[in-house]
Amino acid sequence: MSSPKTLISLIALGGTIAMAGHEAGAGVTPRIDAAGLLRASGIDPAVGVRPIAFRQLSSAALGFGDIAELVALIEAEIAAGATGIVITQGTDTIEETAFLLELTAPRAIPIVVTGAIRHPGLAGADGPANLAAAITVATDPTCRDMGVLVVMNDEIHAARFVRKARTGNPAAFASPACGPLGWIEEGRVRLLMRPAGPSPLLPPFGADAPDVVILPMMFDGGDALLEAAAKPSVAGIIMAGMGGGHAPPRLVARLKALAAIKPVVLASRTGAGEVFRGTYGYDGGEIDLIAGGLIPGGWLDPAKARILLIGLLAAGRGRGEIAEAFDWR
Repeated sequence: MSSPKTLISLIALGGTIAMAGHEAGAGVTPRIDAAGLLRASGIDPAVGVRPIAFRQLSSAALGFGDIAELVALIEAEIAAGATGIVITQGTDTIEETAFLLELTAPRAIPIVVTGAIRHPGLAGADGPANLAAAITVATDPTCRDMGVLVVMNDEIHAARFVRKARTGNPAAFASPACGPLGWIEEGRVRLLMRPAGPSPLLPPFGADAPDVVILPMMFDGGDALLEAAAKPSVAGIIMAGMGGGHAPPRLVARLKALAAIKPVVLASRTGAGEVFRGTYGYDGGEIDLIAGGLIPGGWLDPAKARILLIGLLAAGRGRGEIAEAFDWR
């Protein structure tokens, strides 16, 4: 009897979904490989899934170099005939790594990222169900041409919108801008909507990526962080502004001075909604900041804005191209 044809490449990076315990009280660490995850998920062998052990790390330990190697592996898997890619990893940085894949990975087939909130040693561990749902999405033809997707708790999220909104609840992921694109019900994909258009496409970049920092605006503070962001080694800044994109007036002159020498992108620390462009005219309002050279970051939250700016700088894009990229709809 011939073996089933491989359709889906399952690439495991570690994370809670792959964790197991040592001695009592020592905590869990990533120890379960891709083949072990596949066995635990109960996936029908007829689907044809090839497990690939790529990393065994917590998601906080991943870096740009890891994702650049992952993109190269995805390209090789597509060339070998894969029709879908499922990636398992820790949930702490899924919102960033999935968006980085959105910007740099091939777009010929569905790429789905998933993980777990409850590790396999806990009652109600969600990893097997999340993996089964992710494979269902990766094999569904209606999920093509939607960018990278994140599947958690039977919900389908766009990488460009999704955020981890809770620490330990299985319903930890949300897309504040629009909600999930759809869900999995009775083993079938149900889509409510599709992203409006493709994201910017950038060349992959690795561990030598330029340094971009997030500079949060806060009540009666921020001076020390602003001084740190001004260091020449920092190539760009994401200003996580208050509300619609605002800053304390006493910091404005220094922010404008920085914007004259390096890209300073204006985002909102709320993490949901578009930064304003023309409503507030006071010192430190968005009209003042944009007139002073800050680049409006659109609807991207600060973490995703940082990923996009790093990619643009790594690709050698100038100020006009950076501003155009952040005007992406």
